[in-house]
Amino acid sequence: MGFRSVLSKPFAAYVARETRRWSYSPVESQEKVLAEIVQRASYTAFGKGHNFDQVKNYNDFKSNVPIRDYEELKPWIDRLVKGESDVLWPGLPEYFSKTSGTTSGVKYIPVTKDSIPNHINSARNALLSYVHETGKSAFLDGKLIFLSGSPTLSETAGIKTGRLSGIVNHHVPGYLRTNQMPSYETNCIEDWETKLEKIIDETIDKNMSLISGIPPWVQMYFDRIQERVDTPIKDVFPNFNLFVYGGVNFEPYRAKLYDSIGSKIDSIETYPASEGFIAYQDSQTDDGLLMLLNSGIFFEFIPADEYFNENPTRLMIGEVELGVNYALIINSNAGLWGYSIGDTVKFVSKDPYRLLVTGRIKHFISAFGEHVIGEEVEKAMKLACEKYPETELVEFTVAPNVTPKKGLPLHEWYVEFAKEPSDLTAFENELDLTLRKLNTYYDDLISGSILRTLKVIPLRKNSFINYMKSQGKLGGQNKVPRLSNDRQIAGTFESYSEFEND
Repeated sequence: MGFRSVLSKPFAAYVARETRRWSYSPVESQEKVLAEIVQRASYTAFGKGHNFDQVKNYNDFKSNVPIRDYEELKPWIDRLVKGESDVLWPGLPEYFSKTSGTTSGVKYIPVTKDSIPNHINSARNALLSYVHETGKSAFLDGKLIFLSGSPTLSETAGIKTGRLSGIVNHHVPGYLRTNQMPSYETNCIEDWETKLEKIIDETIDKNMSLISGIPPWVQMYFDRIQERVDTPIKDVFPNFNLFVYGGVNFEPYRAKLYDSIGSKIDSIETYPASEGFIAYQDSQTDDGLLMLLNSGIFFEFIPADEYFNENPTRLMIGEVELGVNYALIINSNAGLWGYSIGDTVKFVSKDPYRLLVTGRIKHFISAFGEHVIGEEVEKAMKLACEKYPETELVEFTVAPNVTPKKGLPLHEWYVEFAKEPSDLTAFENELDLTLRKLNTYYDDLISGSILRTLKVIPLRKNSFINYMKSQGKLGGQNKVPRLSNDRQIAGTFESYSEFEND
């Protein structure tokens, strides 16, 4: 064994002890974080404007800090973008994490000196948690690849600006630098397809032991390798035994990814966002991701069905219930306050608090009041694929068709298959029946002849790659929206259909 794998085990044991300490005192951990960040920000423009000097507890905080999305917090962030200090957090941010918005265009999410450890240490601890639980650490001695955005940074008012994955790349611990792939020069290539071919050039003959990235882009990496060598990935990388992923639900991609690898391997799910590292999978046997309650973020939760109410219920950890969808709100040492990141989560454990990411608060289909969410369509697809195991899925997205050429309105599922189900009509029926079981409103609309049953529209090969390329979002940390409540995305995919849509 190499020195990394040997030294990781006592460090992993230490991290595990610390994790047990704070995770089994969840309310105390969060109250401590709230007190610390409010005190630190009390002399900022935001703190003065929201009476932080009078905040003694969570109820005081709720009374003074409203819930805001990016558009509503943007006037404060604009002051940072212009170079003003002490606005949301003491001083100026170290970085801006630049992401694509919808109504706001480009988003600039502050990353401060105080918030950087949340991103770096959380990723490290996810790996060490795996080492401690399984005893497996040999992967640390091989080559590690993180398929991510370019680490090239620009400047905004003197503040370094770039994608979060590129920012994080500048803080990879020194002991991992020597076995990190690809090279810095290759990682800086902006064009994803050019970059991918160069990554393959650099890695195809290396001892790859850990591969990390968003599943569809990792799958593309595997596909391009197999175009060159026509052999399972496990034969190309015989010591590849750990897959780390985040950003999307793995289930729709699992079967095809493992088929490409040639065997099942261990995996770790993470939940990073530009706004903060939220949670990671701390167990190979228990469901859900451990929520990070001691890492500079104070979390709030709004029941998803109340989110658009004028005065929704706001809860802290200790007040949430299992099995309920909540909109996730964060307050952090990056200077984000009452900030809705747009995700919905559901707790599956309180001992410790573990969650599942269930979708996006604004990504749903409710053209007729059905309010179908991401968790439901992904579960329906997973179960249908299990019923027809020959099916291999590349990607899919779902949209309503309110005015079809004929018949009742319906939900259309635009699906790119690597291998189509043996009976597409039966597969379609299975999807619809499962979704009806998962969503009673949808079932009522079908039963009441308001909607007709869903339609699967198979797409040509590389449809999603071509779509993302057309949007300038191919590769990196970019994701295809799983659900849309309009036809904007669906209109593009109609041209990729294998047959004419009705």
